[in-house]
Amino acid sequence: MLSLREKYIVQKRHAALAMFFILLVSYILNAIDRTVFSILAIEVRNAMNLSLPQVGLASTVFTLGMGIAAIPTGYLLGSLSRKSVVLIGLLIFSLATLLTAYAQGLPDLLAYRFISGLGEAMQSTALIAIGASYFYKNRAVVTGTVSLFYGIGAFIGPTITAQLMNAFDWKRPFIAFGLLGAVTMAMVWIWVKPWFSESRDNEAFFNNASDRAAPDANETLWNPTTITLGLAAICAGVAVYGFSGLYPTYLRNALDFTPSQAALVMSCIGIGGLAAPLSGWIGDRFGYRKVLLLALPLVALSGGLSFTELSRSVLLHAVAAGVFGVSVLSLLFSNLSAIIIESMSPAKTAQASGLFIASYYIPAAFAGYLMAELKNVFGWSAAGILQTAGFAIMSMILVIIASAMRRKSLPPHSIAKPAAPSAQV
Repeated sequence: MLSLREKYIVQKRHAALAMFFILLVSYILNAIDRTVFSILAIEVRNAMNLSLPQVGLASTVFTLGMGIAAIPTGYLLGSLSRKSVVLIGLLIFSLATLLTAYAQGLPDLLAYRFISGLGEAMQSTALIAIGASYFYKNRAVVTGTVSLFYGIGAFIGPTITAQLMNAFDWKRPFIAFGLLGAVTMAMVWIWVKPWFSESRDNEAFFNNASDRAAPDANETLWNPTTITLGLAAICAGVAVYGFSGLYPTYLRNALDFTPSQAALVMSCIGIGGLAAPLSGWIGDRFGYRKVLLLALPLVALSGGLSFTELSRSVLLHAVAAGVFGVSVLSLLFSNLSAIIIESMSPAKTAQASGLFIASYYIPAAFAGYLMAELKNVFGWSAAGILQTAGFAIMSMILVIIASAMRRKSLPPHSIAKPAAPSAQV
């Protein structure tokens, strides 16, 4: 029989898991918001009379907002509650998504897409801070679970978008998902309690203990290893978002896929996020470099193949997109961020995380534009292979170089990790 205190602890853990689940459900909308435009790119282009480079820029410019928002959000989390930052982020990107349906031309379209990225970054940063602080013994699993729910959104988003467009018009998905943001905001406002969202004691303990345990780690952000890994993140972001920004347009324009067929293929990318928690554990257990040296060649291979005809088979393109999703959502993202954070001392975790976000997302804002320009010069297949496969291979080379630098700089002795405190409830 459990004592009253033990029952209370179990009940509080269950309540914390339920509240984290609500936050994760709200993150599904974040993932849908990132995918909806690429499915509708042809309709938006035709309605606004845009060129392919212009619609390519609009499809990825939200990542500029995400990258720019990374540092200010860190300061905002120091002055506002994490729950408030989640709600503000939801409000911003939901409103921007709604207004996208009423854009009159390229300037306001780009503005709404950019603002959407600001809100998405705010929500995801605060969400990860909440989960990683409260569930401090399972931080890699927390980030992997966030990626899993992103994958769910990326899986269902394209299909729902295509169905709404077929039933109504291209504006309806933007309106529907924008209004859905009000529902998710209400869920977070009512059910997520401050004792869960604002838990900071465990985080403070780990930061202080890690600072004492790792005096020999790199103390400046501008060390060669970290900068080289930042360049690897830039290349990875350009590869990934060049693919996701214009791949549906390639399927529909070059291969004559219907909107529903293109949506089905894009949904398979989301399936790749289902293995993200396992990938985080593998990276923690066997090393982030080893996982990245598997992930980046898979990005290059699957991304490059996806921009070939593959007998114009929906099934073959779905398989290639699924492999791409596994390599990006489950293997690449969490381990690339982790290896950059690991290159710094624990006291510099926030700065290293900010460097990763800025490196990965800001240059990616122009990935769609670059892909479109390459297409105009070389054609779809060569452009897809050059950008997706080429930048992924460059990222892999930079990871190898950074790993060699790190081995040379490591002290001969190993550094013990601090012991974890007892669970606080």
